[in-house]
Formats: sequence, structure tokens, C-alpha cells
Amino acid sequence: MVAKMRERYEDSKLYRIRHSTAHVMAQAVMELFPGAKIAIGPAIEDGFYYDFDLPRTLTPEDLEQIQKRMVEIIKGKHPFVRRVVSAEEARQIFKDQPYKLELIEGLERGEVDEDGNPVEEKPEISIYQHDSFVDLCRGPHVENTAEINPKAIKLLHVSGAYWRGDEHNPMLQRIYGTAWNDPKELEEYLWRLEEAKKRDHRKLGRELDIFTFDEEVGPGLALWTPRGGAIIEEIEKLAKEVEFKHRYVRVRTPHLAKEDLFVHSGHLPYYAESMYPPMELEGVRYYVKPMNCPMHHKIFASRPRSYRDLPLRLAEYGTCYRYEKSGELFGLMRVRSLQMNDAHIYCSEAQFEQEFTDVIKMYLEYFELFGIQEYYMRFSTHHPRGLGKKYVNNPELWKKTEDMVRQAMQKNGIPYIEIADEAAFYGPKIDVQVRSAIGREFTLATNQVDFAQPARFELTFTNEAGQPETPLCLHRAPLSTHERLIGFLLEHYAGAFPVWLSPEQVRIIPITDSQNEYAVNLQNRLYDLGVRVEADLTPDRMNAKIRKAQLMKVPYMLVVGEKEMNAGAVALRKRDGSQQVMPVEEFIALITDRIRTRSAEL
Repeated sequence: MVAKMRERYEDSKLYRIRHSTAHVMAQAVMELFPGAKIAIGPAIEDGFYYDFDLPRTLTPEDLEQIQKRMVEIIKGKHPFVRRVVSAEEARQIFKDQPYKLELIEGLERGEVDEDGNPVEEKPEISIYQHDSFVDLCRGPHVENTAEINPKAIKLLHVSGAYWRGDEHNPMLQRIYGTAWNDPKELEEYLWRLEEAKKRDHRKLGRELDIFTFDEEVGPGLALWTPRGGAIIEEIEKLAKEVEFKHRYVRVRTPHLAKEDLFVHSGHLPYYAESMYPPMELEGVRYYVKPMNCPMHHKIFASRPRSYRDLPLRLAEYGTCYRYEKSGELFGLMRVRSLQMNDAHIYCSEAQFEQEFTDVIKMYLEYFELFGIQEYYMRFSTHHPRGLGKKYVNNPELWKKTEDMVRQAMQKNGIPYIEIADEAAFYGPKIDVQVRSAIGREFTLATNQVDFAQPARFELTFTNEAGQPETPLCLHRAPLSTHERLIGFLLEHYAGAFPVWLSPEQVRIIPITDSQNEYAVNLQNRLYDLGVRVEADLTPDRMNAKIRKAQLMKVPYMLVVGEKEMNAGAVALRKRDGSQQVMPVEEFIALITDRIRTRSAEL
């Protein structure tokens, strides 16, 4: 199996269309709001945005007027003309634009690009002009506005955004829009957006009482309700069973450690911005941990190791804390407290291929169980220009380990795509990208090769020749974090989890109070079998009780009346609407089988 190089989105025609449409939108806004201050306007996944400092808050009617003017500009067939300028000339062009002037300062110092993103190499300063609009930009763009289909663009909404993502900076107005090749693509995208509203994990999580956030606790710190806790318990149970089968051993590590540990690992000072600030006690600084690996390395180093001990697979559902910027927090997908399905595999070079491949196969086991079909393996490699800066400066080991990953993937017939300059700082990695039912793509699992940290921690084992040897380390997280996985699964299943994973598996609904005792006895029997069951003994009518259970997406509703009670039976009503009357024993056999086998079927 040969790797297929995937076209980067940034190199695609659609990216150029969206980037160019962002400029057209900015021109329309500037014409409708003279004196407006412009910030940045990049193309993003599925669309584009532009940030503005405007004299008043935009309305839906404003968006209509802006889009109307955009169509007129597009029809003018204006070419996009690029020109490289000096910092001084750029300052003169944007003398009335304070946000652009700040970016020009950063460009001149070689610190950021024109969107304010940190850069490794000093970029040249360039501008693009179409019609009367000039922007600080490196491109790329289409040749002229005629390449933008005016029937395939739409402005979506406006939101607030702090300048450069810093809550201490001014709040700007961000206009989001989308652009496609043709009207059919736009129509399909707008349909996905509507579907996304129904499946958004934040909405479902609130409606199904899975998790909550509270400002007094803190942003990005999820609180799991009993129903969410039940899902977590099932996922942990699954992971522990699978990992036990694959000969992992479980460890536990503390939530914080001394500053010295993170200096030793190399995470300080380079990772400090993503860490919570230190706390000091008796002259010693401590950090809450942003990752588990340094502590797992310490466990490996806690006693002498032999080749007979390898591979050593240390697994932990460890809670980590990362200070994500406020503007980047997003439901369960981007949080500040995360429980990782983490493990570190220490192995020799000879064992690497088998271990690396087994991790990938474990991913596929999980994906089959959850019915995840839209995914791809992304092989991220380094770039020589980043050695000593973005990546560990060891070109020989980079080449060696990247070749090892390619060989393992190809030998085992695992399709993948290769993306340069996206590796971890300590080695190449495979990220598993999934696409949710609403079209949202993100990394769900990772398998990373680390040739740097074991040497940094002086980890060794005695090989068969009796000599000390440094192991390789694989960082892997096939089930991501509880937060991200459950957020994904909420959207994947639209909240209708399979029976084994449902927070509530059975709702018993007596028709009248006369069946309450029968319902409670049945509830206790199922509970003793490990079934998550509730009996609705409220005075509501039967149809209202059924409706409540349906809204909570309970897989099985057991309606019991006089006839069922006398026959020792239940009227089973499944979530999909199908119904049948069956003896209690038959239902018990059904549900225990569905739970035991983790079946996707009702």
C-alpha cells in the first residue's frame, strides 16, 4: 500500500475562492461603513470570516446589504493583484488601520504572519488589491472575482471576537460566511448546518442531562451528571477490557508535579502558555499536569529494566489540565480539564513494527464497534527547516523513525496520507481524523513515535547482549479523551446511544397506580442484573410518560398494565417505534445479550 499525498486545503481552488470572497466581503463592509477598521479575514474550514471594528452592532438586514454589494463586486471581474512592499510602505497604505499597523510591526520583526499567527521564518510583506480594496495578505487568491460563483456564497452570522483572541483586547465583530463551487454544494452545506443544530453535542448534552458547565467552577471545566457519568463508566470499562486483552498494565499518577519534572521533560518553558500557572509552597513550584508522559517515564525509570520486560505498556485514564484560550473553548471538544485514554509503550526497535501496528488495529476495533466509517489515517512528518526549533534536532533519527512508520503501515496494508511539517516535536505520528455525522472533522486518536523523551530521561533497558539500550516510546490515545469522545458520539448517534452505552437503558411505565408495585419489582430485578433502569411512577398519563422517555432517547420502554402484570409480561416499546408483548424472562434475555455483546442493534 503506497501513501497517497492528500492535497492540503490551503492549496485547493476552494480555499482560494473563500479567501478571495473574504476580501470581497471586507470591501463591501468598508463601502457600507466608511471609517470601519479591519483586522484579519482568513479562509477557514467550510468558509471564511473577517473581523471588523464598526461604529454599531450589525443586524441581519446589514448582512443582506453586504451580500448584495458583494454580488455586484464579483460581477465586476476585478483581478487580484499581488505586490511585495516594504514595512514603511505598508504602514503608509494602512496608516488609518490600527490593527493592520500592529500586524505590520510583527511582520517586520519576523514574529507573525499577516493573520497574527506565530512564524518560524520572517515572511515578506505583501498586499493584494482588487477593485478599490487593498489588504495585507500573502494569498493565495483566484485570478479575478469572476471565479467566485455569486450564487454559491452566503453570509451566515455575526459573533464577537477579541482582537488576537485576547480577552484584554477590544471586542470586534466577526462576520462568518461560506463559499462553494456551485449552488448545489452550498445547498448541501446549508442542509448540514441545519442538521448540525439538531445534533450539536452542546444542545444534546443539555437536553439529555449529560454534562454542564458552570461559571463559578470555571470555563472549560466540564461537570458530568449521573447520566454522563454512566457513559464514562462504560467507556472506561470497554478500554480496560480491550487493553487487558492486549497486555497493558494500568498505572495511576498524581494530578500535579514539581516544576523540575516539566523542565526535565522539555515542556517548560516551551509549553508554558498552555499550562496553568504554577503554585508555590515552601519555596517549591508545582504545576497541575498538562500530560501524563513525564510521570510514565518516571515509572519506567523506577527500577532496572531488561529486554524481558519489553514491551512495557503503561495505561492510565489520567486527568490533565491545559489552559486553552477562552476563544478556543468549544463544548466538550476543546476543554481545560480532560481525561485521556492514555498509554505509553516502551519497546525495542525490533518490537516497534508490531507494537505500532497493534495500536492502529486497536483503533479499527473501536471504530467497528462504534460504527465509525468516515475516517482516515494522517501520517505527520517533520520538515528540515524546523530542526532545532519546532522539532528535536536529530535528522538521522527523524529519517529512521519516519521510514519505520511508513514500512509498518505499508507492510500491513493500512491506507494513509502523508502530511509534511505536522509531526510532534519528538517524532512522527499517525493521527486518526474522523468526520462526525454533521461534517465536523477532528482528531479522535493518535499514535506518536517518541525517540527524544526516553533519551532525555535517560531511560534504558539491558538488551540481550547485556548492554544498556534506549527504548522507543509510543504515545497512544485510541479513545481520545472522555470529553472529546462523548462530544463526538453525541453527534454521531444524535443522542440515541446503543443500549450498552445509553445512560438510561430501560424506562418502566405503569399504566395506572395499580401496576406500580409490579413496576418497582421489575425495576429491582433489572437493577440487580446491572441494567440502568427507572420506573416512572408519576401521576402522568401513559402517553405523556412515553413522550418523556422518547425525549430522553431511552432505548427500551416497558409499558405494563393489568394484562401484562397478570401474565408476567411487558409491552416492549423500542426507541425506533416497534412494539411487541413478551414475557419478562424473554426481555431480560434480550437486554442482557445487547449489553454483553455491546450490540448496535435494538
